[in-house]
Parts: sequence; C-alpha cells; structure tokens
Amino acid sequence: MNEPREVDLQTTTRTAASLLMDVLIRAGLVVALALLCYGVFAPFLTLIAWSVILAVTLYPMHQSLARRLGDRQGLAATLVVLAGIVLLLAPTVVLMSSFGDTVRNLVHGVQNNTLQVPTPRDNVAQWPLVGERLFAVWSQAHSDLPALVQSMQPKLGELARKALTVVAGIGSALLLLLAALIVAGIVMAYGRAGARAMRAIFVRIIGPARGAEFAALSTATIRAVAQGVLGVAFIQAILVGVCLLVAGVPWAGVLAGIVLVLGIVQVPAVIVTLPAIVWLWTSSGQSTGSATAFSVLLFVAGLADNVLKPLMLGRGVDAPMPVILIGALGGLATAGILGMFVGATLLALGYQIFMGWVDAGAANTPEAPLT
Repeated sequence: MNEPREVDLQTTTRTAASLLMDVLIRAGLVVALALLCYGVFAPFLTLIAWSVILAVTLYPMHQSLARRLGDRQGLAATLVVLAGIVLLLAPTVVLMSSFGDTVRNLVHGVQNNTLQVPTPRDNVAQWPLVGERLFAVWSQAHSDLPALVQSMQPKLGELARKALTVVAGIGSALLLLLAALIVAGIVMAYGRAGARAMRAIFVRIIGPARGAEFAALSTATIRAVAQGVLGVAFIQAILVGVCLLVAGVPWAGVLAGIVLVLGIVQVPAVIVTLPAIVWLWTSSGQSTGSATAFSVLLFVAGLADNVLKPLMLGRGVDAPMPVILIGALGGLATAGILGMFVGATLLALGYQIFMGWVDAGAANTPEAPLT
C-alpha cells in the first residue's frame, strides 16, 4: 500500500530537483550574459549616461522646435545639437584664450624679469596665521622675483604638472560633452519610442499603478537638476567670466572656471567676485565710473544664483526642493557630477515611495477628534 506513495514522492522529489537545477542554470546564464553585456557596455557607460541626461533635459526644446518644423524630428535634433555646440564652444574658446594669454604673459614676464609685483602693504603682516610668511614671500617677489622663482623651482614644477593635468581633464570633459551632445541628438530624434520604452520598463518593475508616475518623476528630476544646479552654475560662470574679461581682470578664464565649480558644489560665487571688485578699486587703474559699473555688474552676477536657483530647481517635480538639492549634493559627494543626477533621482523616488506608504497608512487610520 505504501510503495506507490513512496514512488510518487521520489518522482516528485526528482522532478523538483530537476526544475530547481534548470532554474539555477538559467539564472546563472542570465547573470553571465548580464556581466558580459556590462563588460561590453562599460567603456561607453559615462557617455551614454550623459547623452540620456542631455536628451531628457533638451527634449522639451526639441519638441517645440519640431512642431514649428512640421514634426521633422531629425532636423530639429540636428539644430538643437548645432546650437548646443556653438553655445558650448564659443564661451569656452573665449575664456580659454584669456587663460592662455594670461599664462603666456606670466611666463614671459618671469623669464625676462619684466613682471612687476606691487609692494605689499604693512598690514598684510598682521593677518592671522599666514600674515608674516605671506608678507615675506610677497616682499621677496617685489624685490627679487627671479631668486624667489629659483628657490621655489621644485614646487613650481609640481604645480605646473598639476595644472597641465587639470587642463587635460578639462579638455577631455569638453570632448566627452560634445560627443554626448551628438549622441543626445540621435536619442532625441527617436525620443517618442524611447519614452514609451522607459515607461514600459518602469511599469514592468514598479507596476501599472505607479510606473508611469515614477517615470515622469525621474524625467522631471533630471531636468530640475540639470537646470537648477548645472544650468545655473554654467550661466553664472559665463556672466562672471564675461564681466571679468571686459573689466580686464587677470586670470578671467581661471576665475570663471572656479565660479563654475563653486556653483556646482553650492558655494557662493562672491568668494571670487568680491576680491575681483577689490582689485578693480585698488590695482586696475580704472576710472571711478567704470570701476563702479564693473563692481555693480560683478556683484549682481555673483548673486545671480540666488534668483535663478529657486526658479529652476525643483520646477515641475512632485518633490520638495530641499529633497532634490540634498540628493544632488549627496550624489556629487559620492560619485561626482554624474552622481548628482543619480542621487537626486533616487532620493526623489524614495521620497515618493515613503510618502505613498505614509498616505496609505493615514487613509486607513480614523482621524482623531481635535481637542
């Protein structure tokens, strides 16, 4: 009587073991395929990520232009890419040219002993911590600059190597941005199919109830970060750089780059503009009227982010602006500029999931009477 049951149990066990083995083998093959795909895709990961970010950010402009061109998606994408290249290259060429001229004049002045360093003021020695040492170095630079350069030769060589590394990094970043802009144009040309695919992915992962909502939230968050952090920082750097260049402030290109970095990490640009204003009034030889005009322009440009950021950051996003800002800064500290978009998007999605859970609990809880 028990033999048929034992045979059925053994058959069931073997079948279950066979099915489990099939599942494990298939899962292993899927993981191996995913790893191989990632290995092939990894060299282009940063480029594709930036392309998607640029495409998502510029897509509303692309669609508006396409409607005016009779829904010609390819032509609209081409025009947007060409405009982006011009807007990116023109200020960069001007500022880098200013940087190159300044460095060339500095090197020429040091080599020919024609560089004049002004006499330090006596109160410089009274500055805390660094006053005496700075006063001594400044005085030596004023009286005998070649000897100071010779004594600091090892440090200057190391500093020059670091500067070359930074310049090479800036050049590589610009080339990457140009390539990403071109790829973004291709993505925008097929943007409708891409939007449907991304929406389908979110629906598949999260479910039909909130998949489309989370896809829209991710898109809006990327645009908010691009416009409210990078966009504002870039606009402010251009404004400050042009003002410095027109006012004849030395190292205008370098200072504009510093403003860009400060804007990205959310540090006020007045750290750069205020010393430039001081230089205008003390060392530039400007007339009172021009110094006043340039000072006002620099001061306004240094505070432009205070007006632009509330207007652009968090606009169209169903999440508070502090959540977006904290996510962007946390991502920046963790994974650089690209991490800003990832961090802001993840924190916005997490905020929405958490608030959805809170609202669901509140809906099932009877409201307590007010006392």
